[in-house]
Amino acid sequence: MMICRIETSVLVIGGGATGVGVARDLAMRGIDTVLVERDTLASGTTSRHTGLIHSGARYVLRDPPAARECYQENQILRRIASRHVVDDGAFFVLLPEDDPEYVPRWLEGCRTAGIPVEEVPVGEVLRAEPLVNRRILRAFFTPDTTGDPFGLIEANAVSARQHGARILLHHEVTGLVEEQGRVVGAWVRDLPGREKVLIRADMVVNAAGVWSGRIAATVGLRIPLLPSKGVMLAFNRRALNRPVARCHPPSDADAMIPSHTVLLSGSTDGDICDPDDLSINPDHVHIVLRESEKLLPGISTARILRVWAGIRPLYMGQQTFQDTRHVTRSHALLDHEGLDGKPGLITIVGGKWTTYRLMAQEVADLVCRKLGVSQECRTHLEALPGCEIRQRFWPGLPLQRVEQSAAMGDLVCECELVTAADVLERLGQEPGVTLHRLRQLHRLGMGSCQGGMCAYRAAGLLHTRRRPAVHETNGQLANFLQERWKGMWPVLQGQQLRQARLNEVLYMGLLGADHSADV
Repeated sequence: MMICRIETSVLVIGGGATGVGVARDLAMRGIDTVLVERDTLASGTTSRHTGLIHSGARYVLRDPPAARECYQENQILRRIASRHVVDDGAFFVLLPEDDPEYVPRWLEGCRTAGIPVEEVPVGEVLRAEPLVNRRILRAFFTPDTTGDPFGLIEANAVSARQHGARILLHHEVTGLVEEQGRVVGAWVRDLPGREKVLIRADMVVNAAGVWSGRIAATVGLRIPLLPSKGVMLAFNRRALNRPVARCHPPSDADAMIPSHTVLLSGSTDGDICDPDDLSINPDHVHIVLRESEKLLPGISTARILRVWAGIRPLYMGQQTFQDTRHVTRSHALLDHEGLDGKPGLITIVGGKWTTYRLMAQEVADLVCRKLGVSQECRTHLEALPGCEIRQRFWPGLPLQRVEQSAAMGDLVCECELVTAADVLERLGQEPGVTLHRLRQLHRLGMGSCQGGMCAYRAAGLLHTRRRPAVHETNGQLANFLQERWKGMWPVLQGQQLRQARLNEVLYMGLLGADHSADV
């Protein structure tokens, strides 16, 4: 068997927010960098959260260092990633069942952490968010906001490539390579080509999130990670204009977050599981619905589009906890040379999506010290591609674009306003683009019909332009529909049950999609 060999200065393992952030930072400092990801970018935990960009207010009492980090990075992301960040702030509200004694301690924590919080009249909140529980007692405006994780990661990847980084998708690390006690690279399997690839590097950065322990174990190292699963729901109405969270100690499903055309609620915590276990615990679905009802009365009867789970890579260190919410949300940078006598390997674990850039900076700083590179970090100063001219992101932007271009009759996805021009333009930029990739970058299939009306149209465009074997297109369509189904079936009821049945009749009864992958 032929073995492909790649030489580089730094190998980064993991294509989530942190890994791509590390690749961008290193490349901007002029360091030859290769990133490998076993799937597509943002296919792990990065793609499975609510998109909330924390101000740190949630953590000021339990985890002050994480709170300060969140606020710092919240402000940086508003500057460098304006195209992918909503700049509206959030409300924290005190409900009748919440402890009023928590508020002064929380306010003092915010003040100490340097997080600006302003108390606002309840009437003002109810005018801005008329569906919020009208029994709220106090309300506060905070700098929490939301962002688009897929768009942000894509912009980081574009920047990394512009500065010379190589990003290899669908390349799975099968084991680290060790010589005389030093990690010098990794064996990688090219999944599409089924080839073995040996990547040799001066330094290896393990940024594989919840899978970091498995990577480290290939050279006999143990990383004390706690994979904690959280469950989230998406409702088909954007019932809020900005995030609303409860002003009490962090607990299950105590925040609701608008995201593009939908409303997200979650998440739960404490369900410890295998990193690959994304199954849905029905009890957690009930918890989210019950707690969501307290913030938005009546929301539990609304149309639920889907449910999904994400797994947090919580770093335990030497501590033990009865409640996973007491585990720090800050990150840990592990230099295995000093910790384990294993030079050549660095692991970054923990943290939050909000702080991915800071985590990447700390990794890059350590790598530079080890390689003798004196270049300083610039990722907090230079805007991401497409964000050079600061523009306010707002939910009506896709509709405005469609109306101005008179493309209403050219829609592939009516729910998320994806046009044929969007699909064809993406094909021009990425000839191998998939339906899954279109979902990430354009939200194709993420609206009310969950792919029912748009998946076959997009598949037709991709097939017409690229002309692959028929079974390849059919297989891709079947996989896309199966992934949509996974998120729908645990919460099928009411209108979404009718939608699922319509999708079934359309794809299986009319198009024979259950057999088409064999054609």
